Amino acid sequence: MYINKTFCEECRKDVEYMVETAIIKGKIKGDEYEYIGKKAVCTKCGSEVYVTDIEDKNLKNLYDMYRQKKGIISLEKILEIPQKYNIGKRPLSLLLGWGEMTFTRYCEGDMPTKQYSDILQKIYDDPAYYKELLEKNKENLKSPQAYEKSKRKVQELLGEENNTGSKLDLIVQYLLYKCEDITPLALQKALYYVQGFFYAFEGRFLFEEDCEAWIHGPVYRDVYNRYSSYRFDPIESVEDFDESVFTTSEKAILDSVIKNFCCYSGKILEKFTHMEKPWKHTRGDLPVNANSNRIIPKELLGEYFIAVKEKFSMLTPGDIEVYSKYIFEQIKG
Repeated sequence: MYINKTFCEECRKDVEYMVETAIIKGKIKGDEYEYIGKKAVCTKCGSEVYVTDIEDKNLKNLYDMYRQKKGIISLEKILEIPQKYNIGKRPLSLLLGWGEMTFTRYCEGDMPTKQYSDILQKIYDDPAYYKELLEKNKENLKSPQAYEKSKRKVQELLGEENNTGSKLDLIVQYLLYKCEDITPLALQKALYYVQGFFYAFEGRFLFEEDCEAWIHGPVYRDVYNRYSSYRFDPIESVEDFDESVFTTSEKAILDSVIKNFCCYSGKILEKFTHMEKPWKHTRGDLPVNANSNRIIPKELLGEYFIAVKEKFSMLTPGDIEVYSKYIFEQIKG
């Protein structure tokens, strides 16, 4: 039952509408871009109708595509920086030697110059670089408290970076916390998609462990050994989890994989991975039922998911939905 209504120019009255995913074209500064968006369609006559919220989201997607093509840092990453380093918007602007409201304007959607974008991107990617700026420019800050709070946070981040061995464990615990009735087979495939899509969007791998090309798809051996006793049964869920251990970007990938892949059974996900280059290429000419401990090269995994992101014009982790639906249709066919 449709509950949303808007005015239809063809029907000349308020009508119910449905929302469809569409490839949309738009122009910025004379250049045309294609992006994944939404369109509202009248349920009576099938004409496209205007809905403010949908048009606003499409406009944001257009600007996201522009940022991506021009190498400008995304709005989501800009918004994450103050949280990541525990510093206010105005103090951050002062720290960088910019106008006091400059960073605030970027948070509200203004487009940074390429020069400023590159600085923000490096700050986002590299806590050590931010720490250098903090120490070098701390006199720009109006209060020592702002400096001390941000210093503690960046030191904490650098400490976490030196302890990457626990990242995979945290992801496993989060999946068991968020997913209902997840089996060992489904868990393995979820980890594979988290690693691949995180690399596609962020340009680095989320955890250091390699996966192997087993008969039933990609497998992280240590995780397999930990939960193999469950066999085909769901793994016992985790009752409580501190979600603050993940950054906004990490959580966005995790939640999108949970939403768009963990809704399928382990056997369906196995079929997905059997269609994909990383597993197929690594298995090579092995017989179908041959055991193997061949490692799927990280380079191959990263290249494949970057290609997927580009093929389906993905702008945000939410767009992973398009690929999961596509590959599901492929195995049905």
